[in-house]
Amino acid sequence: MTKVIEASGMGNETYFPPSLHHIPPAATHGEAIREAHMLFFPALDDLFAKTGVPPSSVGAVVVNCSGFCAAPSLSAIIANRYGMPSDVRTCNLSGMGCAAGAIGVDVAAGLLRAHAAMSYAVVVSAEIVTVGWYSGKDKSKLLLNCYFRTGCSAALVTTKRGGGGVKYRLVSVTRTNQTANDRSYRSGYRDEDDEGITGFTLGHGVGRMVSELLRAHLLTLSLSILPWREKLRYVAALLRHRRHDKKAGSGGGIPMPDFRAAAEHFCLPSSGRPMIWRLGQGLGLGEGEMEAALMAFHRFGNQSAASLWYQLAYMEAKGRVRRGDTVWQLAVGSGLKANSLVWERVADDDHFATERHGRTTLGPWADCIHKYPVTEG
Repeated sequence: MTKVIEASGMGNETYFPPSLHHIPPAATHGEAIREAHMLFFPALDDLFAKTGVPPSSVGAVVVNCSGFCAAPSLSAIIANRYGMPSDVRTCNLSGMGCAAGAIGVDVAAGLLRAHAAMSYAVVVSAEIVTVGWYSGKDKSKLLLNCYFRTGCSAALVTTKRGGGGVKYRLVSVTRTNQTANDRSYRSGYRDEDDEGITGFTLGHGVGRMVSELLRAHLLTLSLSILPWREKLRYVAALLRHRRHDKKAGSGGGIPMPDFRAAAEHFCLPSSGRPMIWRLGQGLGLGEGEMEAALMAFHRFGNQSAASLWYQLAYMEAKGRVRRGDTVWQLAVGSGLKANSLVWERVADDDHFATERHGRTTLGPWADCIHKYPVTEG
C-alpha cells in the first residue's frame, strides 16, 4: 500500500475519519453515522450561512454517498437535523461511484423543473470511508484503502435567476452509461474475499472499458458544447485521418476535438496522478488545465463524488474563474458511467473578497491555498 500511495501523487495531509485511526479500525455502522454527521453538518451550516437561504426554504435534498446506506437515509438525517418542511423531497443515491456528484445535480435540476413551487434544492456529495475500509489480504481489494479519503461538499441549486448568491448557470448535463455491457458492469464491484471480508475490486480490462466509455461520452458531449468552428475543424481532421489510414494501411491515434474551445476550466476524475495525466493528455489539456485535479488529489485524495467540487473550489480560491467563463466537470463511476456538467460563471468577479457573511470564501483551501501548486516528484 505504501508504494501505491507514494506513486499516486497523494500528499501527507489527506483525511481519514476518527474510526480508521483506531487499531484495528472501527469500521462499524455507528462510526459511519458519526462520520456522516462530521461531514454533513459543517458543510451545510457553511452553505446556508453564505447563501442566506434558510433550511425551511429548501424543497429537495439529494445526497450522494456511494458506499454507505443508512436507515433512516442520509438525506433524512439532514432533513431531521435542520427541521425542514414536511413536503421536502429527499433522495439518497448510493452505489453510484465517483460519477454521482453530477447525477445528484441532474436529479436536483429535474425535481426543480417538475415542481414549479420549489425554488431551492441542496446537493450533498460525500465519501464515508469508515465502511469502505478493507482489512483482508486480497491485494486486488486495497484500492479504496490507498486512494479514497473522507470528504464532503454541499451545493445549492435554484431556479431563481439573478440575485447576488447565484454563481453559475447550468449549461448542459450529459450522461452516458454502459451498464448493459457485462464487461463494463463487472469492471468494478464490491464483493467478499475467501475469508468473507467485503472489499471493492477492479475487474480485468477496466482501462480498456473506460476508454470505450469515454469515446462514446465525448462524442455526445462534443455535439452539444463545441462551437461550430471547432466541430468543422474536427470533422476535417477526422476525414484526413481516415484517408491516411486507407493509404497507409495502419491505424494511429484518432484525432480528438479541442475541448479548450468550449471550456476554460476543467475538473477531472480524481483517480491518481498517472491517470489524471493520461486522461488530460488524451483530451489535449496542458498542465495548467490539469492543475486543479492534480492538486486536489494531492491535498485531499479521492473523495469520490465530492472531488469535482474540491477542484472547482481550488480554481475559485486561486481567483481563476471569471464571469463568462465555462467550467467542464467530468466524472467517471462504476457501472461504467461517465457524466459531464458544463457551467457558465454568471457571478461578478469578487476574487479579492476572502469572506462572505462571516465565512471564508476559500472553502476547504482556506488554510493551504498559498502552498499550491506544489511540485510533484
